Amino acid sequence: MFSLNPVRLALGLVGAVLVRVGLIERERVEHSLDLASPRIVTGLARMSKSTADVAMVGIALGPAAIAGVGYAAPFWGIAFALGGGVAGGTIGLVSQRFGAGAHEELAQSVKVSVLLAVAITLPITLLFALVPGVLVDLIGSGESATAFGTDYLRVVSVGVPFAALNLVGSRTLVGADDAWSPMVLRGGGAVVNIVVNAVLIFGLGMGVVGAAIGTVVANVLVTAGFAAGLARGRLPGVGELPVRIPLSGPHLDRDLLANLREISTPLIATNLARSGGQFPKIFIVGLFGPNVVAAYVVAMRVRGLMDTPNWGFSMASSSLVGQALGQDDEREAGAWASDIMRFSLAAYALIAVGVLVFVDPIARVFVDEPAILPLVTTFLTVAAVSILFNGVYGASTGPLRASGDTRWPMYAQLAGLYLFTLPVAYLGAVTSIGIAALYAAIVLEMAVPAAITYYRYRSDTWKVVSRDYRPDAAATTD
Repeated sequence: MFSLNPVRLALGLVGAVLVRVGLIERERVEHSLDLASPRIVTGLARMSKSTADVAMVGIALGPAAIAGVGYAAPFWGIAFALGGGVAGGTIGLVSQRFGAGAHEELAQSVKVSVLLAVAITLPITLLFALVPGVLVDLIGSGESATAFGTDYLRVVSVGVPFAALNLVGSRTLVGADDAWSPMVLRGGGAVVNIVVNAVLIFGLGMGVVGAAIGTVVANVLVTAGFAAGLARGRLPGVGELPVRIPLSGPHLDRDLLANLREISTPLIATNLARSGGQFPKIFIVGLFGPNVVAAYVVAMRVRGLMDTPNWGFSMASSSLVGQALGQDDEREAGAWASDIMRFSLAAYALIAVGVLVFVDPIARVFVDEPAILPLVTTFLTVAAVSILFNGVYGASTGPLRASGDTRWPMYAQLAGLYLFTLPVAYLGAVTSIGIAALYAAIVLEMAVPAAITYYRYRSDTWKVVSRDYRPDAAATTD
């Protein structure tokens, strides 16, 4: 567990300060860290890989290559929108059957999840591979940048189904109460990705194509790891897994497939609505020129790294608040939600201050050209300020999801993106307000969802909503 220790140690120190000033109980710090730490490490690994892509192509080829990868990123994000939707259904089916000891149905649930993930991502793979230039040209600007984006998307298209399958494999194990094994596999894949990138980009001079190949190779290897581990019921160096998926038939259960489609369709729709907003957003950013696109892409990748605590704190809040609600203890549920909110905000504040203090050296990791460096530092500064709001959003969303009050987080995300972020950014592109509007849009993208979800969280309505989803409610209905 060595790789986990630095994260747990750092967050433990934050928690210790909060305990010392009486803002959170020590037991709550320990319990929340048990659940949050593995997911945060997974997030750090995944986002580090994405950030390394940008940093390496920037060092090797300059701002135009960074912009090109940025133009391809929303298309690559579709793999996670589709795969994440299917995986969201997978974790529900798996966790219920794992708890009931229904191992045969559990295995069937995973198999239909794999079939559905492949079926909906293969057409996307073919589209990206056959007409990448047409797609990138729809949102990109600048001949050099769009050429880089086209090359990157053509190659990375091969990895789309594997990225979706990785999410299915990860959620399968998490649904069976194992967050450690997915962390090891996906974290290891991120390390492989970075190493392969370095060899192909700097050693062989393959540029953005090398970065894309690194992403594909890593996703294929991680998928192979999940497949082999689940088929054998164990992973070398990790040990026994909580579930085993036999390779023998049957492979298709139509009833389970129907259930999976019913659960996953709203999740996919929400993910696509959120991901779809990235296309007009990067198009609008492109109206400011390739250098602004490059600075924006760098800031968003770094913001993704800063946001990794939400991977853990939001999930921990959902789990611990949900357990308290399941015991009909609304007071305890509220106490868990409040304590994790304080814990999350303290961690985010520390991260934001750290980035603000070291903003210049962070910017130089990606670019060193005088013409763009001040732009990158400004975008990074704005991103660091905006991340505080996402800490509020993640901590507020945890109890809402735990209670079944899941529509408000969706409304919040869509309102922030479509009603505020995109209109404000576009206003800057077509008026004299200029790039200042883009900075405001970056903050609004985080602040609006945070305000909406926090309002819902503070209303305590989620506790009332949860009464319809608790075990005793189900028993009464039956």
